[in-house]
Amino acid sequence: MESERPVLRLLPGRHKRVVAGHPWVYSNEAAMEAAKALAPGTVVKLAASDGRMLGCAFFNPKSLICARVLSPDPEAGIGAPFLAARLRAALALREALYDRPFYRLVHSEGDALPGLVVDRFGDTLVCQLNAAGMDVLADALLAALDEVLRPRAVVFRNDTAVRELEGLAREVKVAKGEVVPPIAVEEGAARFLADPLAGQKTGWFFDQAENRGFMARLAEGRRVADFYAFTGGFAIRAALGGAREVLAFDTSEPALDLARRAAEANGVAGACRFARAEAFAEMERLGREGERFDVVICDPPAFVKSRKDLAAGAKGYRKMVRLAASLVAPGGFLFAASCSHNMPAERFAEEVRRGLAQAGRTGRVLRQAGAGPDHPVHPFLPESAYLKAQVLQLD
Repeated sequence: MESERPVLRLLPGRHKRVVAGHPWVYSNEAAMEAAKALAPGTVVKLAASDGRMLGCAFFNPKSLICARVLSPDPEAGIGAPFLAARLRAALALREALYDRPFYRLVHSEGDALPGLVVDRFGDTLVCQLNAAGMDVLADALLAALDEVLRPRAVVFRNDTAVRELEGLAREVKVAKGEVVPPIAVEEGAARFLADPLAGQKTGWFFDQAENRGFMARLAEGRRVADFYAFTGGFAIRAALGGAREVLAFDTSEPALDLARRAAEANGVAGACRFARAEAFAEMERLGREGERFDVVICDPPAFVKSRKDLAAGAKGYRKMVRLAASLVAPGGFLFAASCSHNMPAERFAEEVRRGLAQAGRTGRVLRQAGAGPDHPVHPFLPESAYLKAQVLQLD
């Protein structure tokens, strides 16, 4: 019975952030001793120290984020109907934004579904259940997805590092239907290939879609270098945008194979060359050989995976910009990005400036951007605006 739902009481004075709208409670804000016996993923009523009810939440005694708010109603039913209602709201937003079913459908707290990410590839959905509470609701989630979207296949990419922080095992499984990689991704005029079972994250990075479109417009008639190319998103869109030559580099041969196949499918294989290489070493080699490009793109994996990595990661971004800027022809363009949520936007911008200075280059910032609108940010979680990107023209 809902009335028997356990209560998580917050410590005196620690209720104010939740009352203001913050969706998280940290373990040092709650009376953990009384709740530590609860199983990870239990739905609890949240209460202020005076007993006033604040809502309901997922609870996990093993996590620093011990509670994730679900509803201001402490008695709200949390199951398939609840999830379906939230999924319908998320779907309505995407259908207002996009004319094709290729996007991030659910972006965790940004869509009021804490700990859940869902990327949509047409009739295939790839989900990450990153919180114990959402993991407990896996069957209810499948039922809700069936009710709202009737997907042909659903993949659970439960192999993220954050699951370990929740006390969860890592796994990848096809939860519904059959998936034979690669699967198709449509973006702009391009068609790509993604591996939702073994590729990075969910197999594709929808967050950079608008930035790829912007750089494609700058590529016409120009020579382009794309580092950290993955499966060719920036490279192929640049070639379709009219680039006269695109050189793309990545350390993953399986990703590069998908990029080559996509280049063939899009009719731009003649303009693209994909090579396996470590980005810094390749930039240094090209610099020594005097190579110059009109457009240089750097979209690396996260250099700052935790707060303790900030100093080292910041130096990594600075070095990346220094090496990349040295390859940009006068009047050319540099795209630099960070997907590290532990890298503040101001610090990233500072490292870009320092990298430019070390390369002896000046220029101007044309665009500062993040993820597309299918990655909405919760107003009280600015750190969830993890993606930072700058486009510069260099003198």
